[in-house]
Amino acid sequence: MTGVGVGLLVLRIGLAALLVGHATQKLFGWFQGNGLAKTATIFESWGFRPGQRMAVIAAGCELLGAGSIALGLLTPGGSTVVVGTMIVAASPNAANGLWAHRGGCEVPVLYGFMAAVLAFTGPGRYSLDHVAGLTDLHGVGYGIGAVLLGAVAATVPLYQRHRVLTGVVGR
Repeated sequence: MTGVGVGLLVLRIGLAALLVGHATQKLFGWFQGNGLAKTATIFESWGFRPGQRMAVIAAGCELLGAGSIALGLLTPGGSTVVVGTMIVAASPNAANGLWAHRGGCEVPVLYGFMAAVLAFTGPGRYSLDHVAGLTDLHGVGYGIGAVLLGAVAATVPLYQRHRVLTGVVGR
């Protein structure tokens, strides 16, 4: 076992576990989460409407990205999903700054960066991408692509949120 391969495996499993935790907090109230009904109300207050649908979409994206990253399967795609989801997740707390202890967006920013790193480096030797011979699915182009595609995908919910918060669409 190589240090780099094991390090990437630890990064992938750790990030995936955290993403699964966040998703199941939203959906089921696990890990001291709010569950779907309360999460939907919070999403509504943040301008993500309809709240229940948006909470399910957010949790689904976290689970999809977590699965891809944990398995090391089509890693740039999973990274793209996580990057986009974390850009959206950071938006409600961005006005509070970066640091979590001040109510900022530190956690989703960190998760997004971790996912982007995996798009640049690839999942490593201990992954399904490696087993399937997809060892070229990483590098500068994949990393930049994951970040850009994730950012583009995030514009839709962010634009809809902006319309709600500015009163362009009904509250």
